[in-house]
Amino acid sequence: MGIAEEAHNARVVGSGQQTIVLAHGFGTDQSVWKHLVPHLVEEYRVVLYDNMGAGTTNPDYFDFQRYASLEGYAYDVIAILDELEVQSCIYVGHSVSAMIGVIASITRPHLFTKILTISASPRYLNEPDYFGGFEESELIELFEAMKSNYKSWCDGFAPLVVGGDMESVAVQEFSRTLFNMRPDIALCVAQTIFYSDVRPLLGHVTVPCHVIQSLKDLAVPVVVSEYLHQHLGGNSIVEVMSTDGHLPQLSSPDVVVPILLRHIRYNIAT
Repeated sequence: MGIAEEAHNARVVGSGQQTIVLAHGFGTDQSVWKHLVPHLVEEYRVVLYDNMGAGTTNPDYFDFQRYASLEGYAYDVIAILDELEVQSCIYVGHSVSAMIGVIASITRPHLFTKILTISASPRYLNEPDYFGGFEESELIELFEAMKSNYKSWCDGFAPLVVGGDMESVAVQEFSRTLFNMRPDIALCVAQTIFYSDVRPLLGHVTVPCHVIQSLKDLAVPVVVSEYLHQHLGGNSIVEVMSTDGHLPQLSSPDVVVPILLRHIRYNIAT
């Protein structure tokens, strides 16, 4: 097993001609794909891994300087795929990992046949001519809450982001993986994500992108999906699902899994 594979708990399941890479977002790990994976393994070779900083990774490997930008994560993706000798893949990226995949595809376009983005945003901060969903003051408040009492913050943040009450299985699952992160690492990752701005890079993307979004998502306003569609350099298509929350593959699998399978199996009509 290669260095990147081991550090990111990479594993390959299933078999098939095509490789699908499943990349999770902030506060989760590869277990977030548990409802999708069983539907893929008969047809595809599926690569799963954990982003550095996830509670399942060794915190000693987390380089605060490297992961102060999304490029650090993009280089990790490329390293994992190179070690696994993946020639090309369908990349399914949730939340921040959607933009990580977009960045990686600019560096190595031939590695990606297409990208599925779920709950993706190139910019979270509002600007005069752009609506990302957050004001600077709201982010400062969020980071202060993380610093003051991380457990309490997790308990409050999880139901807001997932949608639903604390009793739901999806909220409890997200609370668990979120709390598994070391608090200082979680803060660093959150700051990197919320202050990131991938908008200048979108026009350089040549890989086809399937932009998939919940109708109601506290972290990503639905208008952001149309922004991505308008600014991505390659072919793109948008599907807004009738789901609530930022982790629909976890909270609404009955709706989301068939949609993801359709986008995986079918290409954008040109």
